[in-house]
Amino acid sequence: MSSIQILLSVFFLIIFSSCLPTTQYKIPKLGAFQKNIHRTEPQTSSKSSSKDLVTFYYTQTLDHFNYKPESYTTFRQRYVIDFRYWGGANTSAPLFVFFGAEEDLDDDLDAIGFLSDNAPHFKALLIYIEHRYYGKSIPFGSRKEALKNAETLGYLNSAQAMADYAAVIMHLKKKYSAKNSPVIVIGGSYGGMLTSWFRLKYPHIALGALASSAPILYFDDISPQEGYYSIVTKDFKETSESCYNTIRKSWGEIEKISSKPNGLSILSKKFKTCYPLNRTFELEDFLDSIYCEAAQYDYPPEFPVSIVCGGINKASAARTDILDRIFAGVVAYMGNRSCYDMNEFNYPDTVYEWRWQTCSEIVMPIGHESNSMFPPAPFNLNNYIKDCKSLFGVLPQPHWITTYYGGHDLKLILHRFASNIIFSNGLRDPYSSGGVLNNISDSIVAVSTVNGSHCLDIQRASPRDPHWLVMQRKIEVKIIEGWISKYYTDLLEVKDQTPF
Repeated sequence: MSSIQILLSVFFLIIFSSCLPTTQYKIPKLGAFQKNIHRTEPQTSSKSSSKDLVTFYYTQTLDHFNYKPESYTTFRQRYVIDFRYWGGANTSAPLFVFFGAEEDLDDDLDAIGFLSDNAPHFKALLIYIEHRYYGKSIPFGSRKEALKNAETLGYLNSAQAMADYAAVIMHLKKKYSAKNSPVIVIGGSYGGMLTSWFRLKYPHIALGALASSAPILYFDDISPQEGYYSIVTKDFKETSESCYNTIRKSWGEIEKISSKPNGLSILSKKFKTCYPLNRTFELEDFLDSIYCEAAQYDYPPEFPVSIVCGGINKASAARTDILDRIFAGVVAYMGNRSCYDMNEFNYPDTVYEWRWQTCSEIVMPIGHESNSMFPPAPFNLNNYIKDCKSLFGVLPQPHWITTYYGGHDLKLILHRFASNIIFSNGLRDPYSSGGVLNNISDSIVAVSTVNGSHCLDIQRASPRDPHWLVMQRKIEVKIIEGWISKYYTDLLEVKDQTPF
């Protein structure tokens, strides 16, 4: 991490933490995959070695929606192409375009396998586009300048990002004479939201979209605010009821010990914190992050929820106290360390950019009620607005996503005019509570698996994948085959007709 990234992360933690005693609010990470794999076997190497991937930079417009002179400022947007499998423009072979989201594109290239796994079958050209303000696609010449204030951050939003993708795709179709090559856009989590919205906003560019684990209904109170944490609770309870009960009781025990004269010191020693605790919230937030991450990325064959509960239950058998059991779960998940950094989950390089996005348009009202294994912490929009105003000097727009992209009465509105979107979800993923879980029409379909987790279907295939995951991917491929087949039929019919 560079010095500016460290400074920005520290700045964020200091300012944002000052708001937390009032709201104790956070949006659980929306990444398409688990970056910090604490307790799993080594990852398999990517099928696409660096020599197969060619990096390019597109001269991108800063502001697609304004005609002020400063709007014509440009920046270099990174995209990567894998040419190995493409059948060529002469065959109208498809373009598979992956939409990068709130992370460095390099992370996606290592983890996302759906494109390269299926490219030989479709003879597809693979294109991966990095999201503006992330990775190496930074406006204003440097990250320091880009993140300087709300004036420069104001160009970071989903509409600008999708216009970027449209410009890059049109540029590449022209560059490679691929006018008749159908485009399938693919993304996960926030990137999955972008692909579904892109299909609605740019149907002339994208033939279809695969939106994996895209919680497009977790806005504007369409989905229950407690939906995310209720599924985390359900995952743990189904894995082990004793583990669930231990976690549920632990919060009161933390507060009980912290009320003692040297309570924070006792908790610091018990959990081997790298720095003395200043507030119980630091520990509670750390534990909250572990449980949410384990549930969201409960991938086979490791199943992180089982790892956490295995540690807790093993300690329970030894008749240890509640917090010793909780700490055993931490060790099982994070590994045996000399100390544990309570801010570990708050250090991603992109924490500041993503907080801007959630403080402007991506306002997801996530909270937990008393019926979960977490202490009550309902979402409070007024406090959320105050926090964002103190951070950036701007007011969130909690209704803008549904105004611009829709969301209310989705089935009634979309089933007549929209088409060719796959909404895939794993029902063990807490974000599936804001996902589209039922078919909207014959071509806007929901593909879900009971045991699936966050964006698992677009991860790289493995011989160890369970049968239900293999079948989920096969269903998605078959649907995409149908879209492309119908497109080729329409293309032939159009070519045979007299031009306008």
